[in-house]
Amino acid sequence: MQNPFQPSDRALNPSDWRWPWWPLVPLYPFGQRRTIRREVVPDRVWSFEQVQGILYVTVPIRMTVIRMDTGGLLVYAPVAPTRECIRLVGELVAQHGDIRYIILPTVSGLEHKVFVAPFARQFPKAEIFVAPDQWSYPFKLPLSWLGLPKKRTHILPRDGSETPFSREFSYAILGPIDLGLGPFEEVAFFHWRSQTLLVTDTIVSVPENPPEIVDLDPYPLLFHARDRGDEIIEDTPATRQKGWQRISLFAFYFQPSALEAVALKQALRDALKARDRSRKAYFGLFPFQWKPGWKQAFDALRRGGNIFVAPILQTLILNRAPKETLEWADRVARWNFQRIIPCHFDAPVEATPEEFRRAFDFLKADETSQMGYLGSPAHPLPEADFTLLRDLEERLNKRGITPPRKTL
Repeated sequence: MQNPFQPSDRALNPSDWRWPWWPLVPLYPFGQRRTIRREVVPDRVWSFEQVQGILYVTVPIRMTVIRMDTGGLLVYAPVAPTRECIRLVGELVAQHGDIRYIILPTVSGLEHKVFVAPFARQFPKAEIFVAPDQWSYPFKLPLSWLGLPKKRTHILPRDGSETPFSREFSYAILGPIDLGLGPFEEVAFFHWRSQTLLVTDTIVSVPENPPEIVDLDPYPLLFHARDRGDEIIEDTPATRQKGWQRISLFAFYFQPSALEAVALKQALRDALKARDRSRKAYFGLFPFQWKPGWKQAFDALRRGGNIFVAPILQTLILNRAPKETLEWADRVARWNFQRIIPCHFDAPVEATPEEFRRAFDFLKADETSQMGYLGSPAHPLPEADFTLLRDLEERLNKRGITPPRKTL
């Protein structure tokens, strides 16, 4: 049974998060889980970044802390409460008062849900507010059974009615969008004083260079910068950048068109030639090969740093409810924000409400395409890079696992 909340009665040392079963389920980081704190708006908004990944496809995961005018702090989308993280949060608490509110803004993002309960236990005075329609598989369990403190946990009102923080924040709930096994739902928060929009997964922006939190351990970057399994890579800024850009293509498309798989027999033969056949190097296995056009594919994905909706949300999630998604985007675009802080990839991103709204124009299907736009009408993403995602969508639909896409 999936248990997305794991309670803990103590702050966790980074070494507590070592993952011994990585050969079976290769979740990264395998060793220490570091935390970087950034001041986004002076004396008002801070981001806390850690790293997550699988098979060395490593990306940032982020929580945001905001100082309230009424005193104390609000936390959006907690990350792992390691000792380092709690120490960094504690420094803010010492200056600005206790954590008063903790927000879980999603119902399906396991990487966000898993840390809410242990994080909340470090701050016993905090009230926890969670997105409606929380679910677990295969049985829906009470939130208290999933580790959330019963007396301190509340469901965010779907109608946006008054909350203890409503004088300083507005929020808008997207969903629930039916995906078969469970719904997708996300809560966007807007902080009026700092004109900052907080989102979880719906909006992203990809930096050209590896984020600092990813750069702390360059091994995944160097691993993916190689063109062959036996290639010896020099650790340089250009090499790290190359590895990051390929990781980004992996993360968004799983198998972009610029990547081709190597036959298993050939991969095994190549592994025998590799100088590093350690467990860390996956015993020398490097079962893929990049085509010459991979850099152009990254540039098309990055779109000059503009915000966009991740391909997997375009093809498998938001197109199940295009009307509802656009209505949500219209509502969010009424807020006068100057920056967006997503939970993944780059942040903060300077963006206007108009740019936010345009990011969802892929849902406006034209007369010749049942899929609609890929990316946006002005900046389409390469059609070929969606091949695997479309194939996955077709298989899930045929097996009745997910409902079919809808058009406006």
